Amino acid sequence: MSAEVNLLWLLSLLQTLLACGAELSSEACRDLGFSSNLLCSSCDLLGEFSLTKLQPDCGQCCQQEAQMDGRKLYAGAILEYVRGSDPVLKLLDDNGNIAEELSILKWNTDSVEEFLSEKLERI
Repeated sequence: MSAEVNLLWLLSLLQTLLACGAELSSEACRDLGFSSNLLCSSCDLLGEFSLTKLQPDCGQCCQQEAQMDGRKLYAGAILEYVRGSDPVLKLLDDNGNIAEELSILKWNTDSVEEFLSEKLERI
C-alpha cells in the first residue's frame, strides 16, 4: 500500500510540475526512464514510433544541443587527468586563458583526436 501511495504522490507532483511548465529534476527524469544526456532532437523522433504521449515529459527532461557558430578555433588545449576525477579537456584562447572546458569521460581516443584536429589552430 505504501508503494501505491508513493507512486500516486509522485504522479501528482509530476503533473503539477508539467502544468507549471517547469523543467523536471534529473531524479524525476531518471524515474521516468530518461537519461541525463537526453538531447531534445531525440524527443522529436518519438512521433515516428507512435510514442507521442512521451513527448511532454521528454521535452521537460531534454537538453538543447549546443549550437556552433561557424568553426571556432582555439589556440591550444590542456588535457587534464587527475586520479579519481573525470578527464577534462580545457580549450585555451589566444592569451592562454581557459575559454571552454569539456568533460571527455565517455570519449574514445579517436574522438579526442578528431575533436582536437577540428578545433585547434595548426602551427
